[in-house]
Amino acid sequence: MNTEETNVDLKDAATKDADPTESPGPDVVAADADATEADVSEADLDQEEQEKQPMTGGGGDQAGDAPSAGGEEAEPADGAVMEKNGTVKLKIQDEEEEEKFTGLNKEELLRVAGTPGWVRTRWALLVVFWLGWLGMLGGAVLIVLQAPRCRDLPSSSWWNDGPLYQIGDIGAFSALKDLKAVEQKVGRLSQMKVRGLVVGPVHVAPADDVMSLRFEEVSSESGTLDQFKDLVQAAHKKGISVVLDLTPNYQGSSGPWFSNVSVTNVAERLKSALVFWMKQGVDGVQMSGVERVASMVPSLWTDIRAIIHNGTEDSPNKRVLIGVTERSSAEDVSTLLNSTGVDLLVSRVLLGPGSAGAADATELAQSVQLLYSSHSQLKLAWSLGGRDQGHLASLVVPALVKLHQLLLLTLPGTPVFNYGDEIGLMDEGTKFPRMLWDSDEELNGTLKEEQAERRSCLRFFSALSELRGKERSLLFGDFLLLSNSSSSLAYLRVWDQSERYLAAFNWAEEAVALQLSGAALPRRATVVLSTDGAVLPAGGGDVDLTELRLGPGQAALLRFPYAG
Repeated sequence: MNTEETNVDLKDAATKDADPTESPGPDVVAADADATEADVSEADLDQEEQEKQPMTGGGGDQAGDAPSAGGEEAEPADGAVMEKNGTVKLKIQDEEEEEKFTGLNKEELLRVAGTPGWVRTRWALLVVFWLGWLGMLGGAVLIVLQAPRCRDLPSSSWWNDGPLYQIGDIGAFSALKDLKAVEQKVGRLSQMKVRGLVVGPVHVAPADDVMSLRFEEVSSESGTLDQFKDLVQAAHKKGISVVLDLTPNYQGSSGPWFSNVSVTNVAERLKSALVFWMKQGVDGVQMSGVERVASMVPSLWTDIRAIIHNGTEDSPNKRVLIGVTERSSAEDVSTLLNSTGVDLLVSRVLLGPGSAGAADATELAQSVQLLYSSHSQLKLAWSLGGRDQGHLASLVVPALVKLHQLLLLTLPGTPVFNYGDEIGLMDEGTKFPRMLWDSDEELNGTLKEEQAERRSCLRFFSALSELRGKERSLLFGDFLLLSNSSSSLAYLRVWDQSERYLAAFNWAEEAVALQLSGAALPRRATVVLSTDGAVLPAGGGDVDLTELRLGPGQAALLRFPYAG
């Protein structure tokens, strides 16, 4: 039975019950009472069953089973259906049917944007933004103004960037005994971070024979002009500049410029020769005895300097004029630097501890300090050996070769080395010994040990040369003397905010403890290079500078950061 039929039956029954003309008889009343009890019992059971059911929303098409108190149907609430037992079924709308908020349209936004509250809010946000921006700008400017300003880099030249390598005798440098052999070794020089190659002299100059002097002709013992040109090109490709030694009487005994009478004539001939060699692409000239020509013929010397320093279309780069002197006094060297006007002056001022008849470390430190305080370090050159003096290992104790390599490569100025100094080559009855090159030949005993020592010296030299070329403190940093005695020396190289480098040396035959302290020093520093890894190994961590121990004949290079 559906809902409509149930409602009709209920209404008919109610109408009949309300009719007063029809009175039921006693039998009917008794029967109705029995029926009512049965209905009540059945209703109670139905109610218990329905109360067990959950109140769920039902369909909206079902009507209530019981009439209202007024005799009319009770209208159910929206979405609810009344049941016999009073339970209510609720209809829950699907989520898809819920109304979604789509935001404000253009007209509504315009109305809201013009309200006083939003206007004030926008102005407040705008003011906060600009105040924040101006605050950040002011903070940035304040940081820039208060930060330590970087020092301007000095106007250096190519010869200040790395060591110079001298080959005074072409025949001794290689088995081929000509300039072609030098060209073949340019790659080796590049690995050593050599910046300039000083070649020769190679011109024709019979000993003490001024009339046979020919500046523009390459001697047969050295090679040919074409070989020299090829050498220059090969060196330039590797970033190495070539300097030609044009000392006039380099094989004679009457002096580098022959006799005093011949100085003027030789200087005049040199002027035309310089023009010739500049066209061959050389990057500079070296000459011995510059003090003589500069003092005797100053006008010609001025012309010689001008020819060397003036660039050409073929070679617009800077050229260097290197002077060589036998002077060993720092005062004399300082005077010559001023009077000759050379770019670099190679002298004997460093022939200190460990060399025959040399001064001690105290005098060495004083000489370096005097030259450094009197001249720009860009004009200072440091050398131990050369054509006239021989090789480094023969001038100092052989065990101190690495120590002096470290000295030359860390002093303020340009280091100048003789060929073979990188491996500890010794003079053997001549100042131009045959260069020793490694071969694939298997060696035994003493020869193998000597080869190992040469390789060790070469590795030390190459590592130190590479470090010098990339660290500003070592390239052109300030020089600060920390400690020195008759057998020990320590100094500091610093540049602006770059890492600091401390070089320490011990020439003595016994160990020494250097007590280094001061405002410029921290308590500890890191060992970068050491000539004796057993006593002070490189890369072995920090060491205490207040008690820096060096073994006999040991030197070390230490590093520490800029502290502000």
